[in-house]
Amino acid sequence: MQYYNNNSGGRLANAPVTKNLLIINLIVFIATQLSPDFMMRNFALFYPTSHYFHWWQLVTHMFMHGGFAHIFFNMFSLFMFGTLVERTIGSKKFLYLYFISGLGAVALHFGVMWAEIGILNHQISLGSASALQTYAQLKSTPVVGASGAIYGLLISYALLYPDNRLTLIFPPITMKAKTWVIIFAVIELFSGISGWADGVAHFAHLGGMLFAWVLIRYWRKKGVLFMDYRG
Repeated sequence: MQYYNNNSGGRLANAPVTKNLLIINLIVFIATQLSPDFMMRNFALFYPTSHYFHWWQLVTHMFMHGGFAHIFFNMFSLFMFGTLVERTIGSKKFLYLYFISGLGAVALHFGVMWAEIGILNHQISLGSASALQTYAQLKSTPVVGASGAIYGLLISYALLYPDNRLTLIFPPITMKAKTWVIIFAVIELFSGISGWADGVAHFAHLGGMLFAWVLIRYWRKKGVLFMDYRG
């Protein structure tokens, strides 16, 4: 997901939560480069029944990234969308939005994994060696990245500024934010169901979008979406 925002208007000086999230992500990324095995084993997210799982991974995995390209595009997106969303709804609400989106991503990802593991257990009971291998791989494969929270910010931006225009870096296609967010959601759903682009937690991205959508709509319905705006 590579794009620039024609109407970002955001500045880190007026978006302290976004600024601090960027800093923490960069610090954790450097620590991961210095000690990858330790950081991945302890702070990436494993399935709850894995012996590698710790409760704090539900949060810490959001600050972990698998490589330079991964953290670059996530942090670029955080800067582009986070600054304006934070300035629009206020820092406190933005912080809630970010972490609820991230945890929502975990919830949907784990829900899909639970269904997959249920199918694998049935196949294992029938004597499938390949199912046993897949089961072991699922339990030992970590999830890293802020992408669930980032997708939550993306749909939040589209809900707040649906007619703002976004342009992909490559290819340079310009569309309204509300159009792009629908396209991204469809791509993630198709990719998750089809297994295309294996190694990406597509349903986690959808979970982040879903929970952010519910939260923004809830705040808007209650009339409190902009109450702590300090623009």
